[in-house]
Amino acid sequence: MTTESTSVPPSPGSWPSAGHVPGRTSLAPPRGATDRLALPPRRRPARGRPAAAPLVAADVLAVLLAVCLLSAAHRRWELGLCVVALVVLLDGRAGLYRPVVVLTGVLDDLPALAARAGVAWCVTAAAVAAYAPGLALGPLRLSAAYGAHVGAVAVLRGLVHARRRRSARAHPRSALVVGGPGPAQRFAAALAQHPEYGIRPVGIVGARADDGRPDDGPGLPVLTTTEEIHRAVIQNTVRDAVFLTDDDGLVTLFQQYGCTTWRIGGGPDGAAMGDHLWGYACRRLVPAGERRGITAKRVLDVALAAPALACALPVLLVCALAVRIADGPGVLFRQERVGQNGRLFTLLKFRTLRPADETESATRWSVADDHRMSAVGHFLRKTSLDELPQLWNVLRGDMSLVGPRPERPYFVAQFSRVHAGYAARHRMPVGLTGLAQVHGLRGDTSIEDRCRFDNHYIDHWSLWQDVCILLRTAAGLVRPTGS
Repeated sequence: MTTESTSVPPSPGSWPSAGHVPGRTSLAPPRGATDRLALPPRRRPARGRPAAAPLVAADVLAVLLAVCLLSAAHRRWELGLCVVALVVLLDGRAGLYRPVVVLTGVLDDLPALAARAGVAWCVTAAAVAAYAPGLALGPLRLSAAYGAHVGAVAVLRGLVHARRRRSARAHPRSALVVGGPGPAQRFAAALAQHPEYGIRPVGIVGARADDGRPDDGPGLPVLTTTEEIHRAVIQNTVRDAVFLTDDDGLVTLFQQYGCTTWRIGGGPDGAAMGDHLWGYACRRLVPAGERRGITAKRVLDVALAAPALACALPVLLVCALAVRIADGPGVLFRQERVGQNGRLFTLLKFRTLRPADETESATRWSVADDHRMSAVGHFLRKTSLDELPQLWNVLRGDMSLVGPRPERPYFVAQFSRVHAGYAARHRMPVGLTGLAQVHGLRGDTSIEDRCRFDNHYIDHWSLWQDVCILLRTAAGLVRPTGS
């Protein structure tokens, strides 16, 4: 577990400016500006295209058609149900029902569909032979059923894709293009000239050209503030945001609006040949909350925090008694912090200092060197024992064991104004410890560095990395360096 910074941060006027970097779009305002990249209340994501239901229905119907070609003795619902379950499971795990930005033909997915259909039929045939030898499927009958399945799924999925291509051309989705004015306008012009992709650009997000006017293109408005983005999303019913540049803060902002986010360009990433927009490679940017294993992360939190809280109960009682004797009533200190998606929650700590008023509590960066702190308070902060009550926050679901450290609303507003990626830290649950903390970014250290580590953790999150960070944190507690 970690503690907060150890000294008063620089005044807003001395924070480094998040200026424009050539080739990169940033909406971070200049110092002293009131606009900031804040996260709006999360909206329900727009329905992905294509939705999974018609493709699942096509796969199920293909299996049923193949089963109907078997002999009367083999037309059993148990056999069909087994094949259907395996096909849907394998195709789902392979991403064959995922939303795609390009509505291509069935040929791109046919090898993957055929391979998984073969596995499903072979496993089912082996199970039938093991448990009902009299109903075993011979090689010829099995091959015929498999061939009929693959042929049917190609035809049925082809019909689904063809219908969606017609619908996409007739009813294109509104989109915003994020990038430099020149490349973004050229990309938007390419989409406007090729309506078969089903995307209709309605604006450019980024800086204007040097003369204050957009470059030659389809004459789209250039949005340079979060207020303009907000109006454009609402007025144009924007459902997609297409990124030509990396900007974690804007990706999170659009995902909060319920938009599907896409990344254009980049190196090879195993995408299919058909995943492109007029020659521009594209891939979907999956929101953190939709990644596999998020439920397992919560299970890990509860599985570790509950016994840890029970084992720490004697230590908690001793700490509470020491605080009560040294500093009087009010053992626990409650403070409002910003959690996932900007949600506010009450963080619990052992009181190490009684602030003069609520304003000091909300806006003073740290009290580590305050002369009012008792010896007990110094000890609790030095050993990080003052943060043990946050295990209860973890059990409540306010926090996770591992994640970006939560901060007070006042400082979230300040840092979001200066560091373009700071608001993006809130797209994952906040934590007791994190990647930044195990790299020594505690106390009076760079907010920009912490922000970079936190976003790197979110972008590359895995359950095993959480375990590694917890082990490194536990090792660090042997050598306490808390504030």
